[in-house]
Amino acid sequence: ALSSVASAQALKPAEGVSILKDFRFRSGESLPELRIHYMTLGTPRRDAGGVVRNAVLALHGTGGAAETLLNPLFTAELFGPGALLDASQYFVIFPAGIGHGRSSKPSDGLRDRFPKYGYRDMVEAQYRLLTEGLGVNHLRLVIGTSMGGMHAWLWGETYPDFMDALMPLASAG
Repeated sequence: ALSSVASAQALKPAEGVSILKDFRFRSGESLPELRIHYMTLGTPRRDAGGVVRNAVLALHGTGGAAETLLNPLFTAELFGPGALLDASQYFVIFPAGIGHGRSSKPSDGLRDRFPKYGYRDMVEAQYRLLTEGLGVNHLRLVIGTSMGGMHAWLWGETYPDFMDALMPLASAG
């Protein structure tokens, strides 16, 4: 187990920020720019038709951020060499949800003028991050814990043809 933790610590995620222009929330409010921070492991692979076949969306719980799921004890079991979602085989995307981590949030300055948002807005931002920001047009899997698990359920309802499988963990459905 210690060697798998060490190899997981060697995984170096790439990170970035996607700026989603003219983001409209379900409340009817909008922001000219919504910032979504993300981290990735691995490389996207496209089939002959240009469809990404190895992308996995990994979603954090309430109070978490992109980095939450990159704890070496967690990554050793899921993303390390030979693990279930080995980063040498899969392109794993870890977005920070609206209001979390380094994504746009009320405390950035708008405070109570920040648009009211919910899970559906967060899933829409994830979808736009994938399609507009990262050029991902298909997911192999959406996996999420707690709030991220609730997002996974919404992915299945909102974009049923975009992914092959859902894996909501520790969430109601």
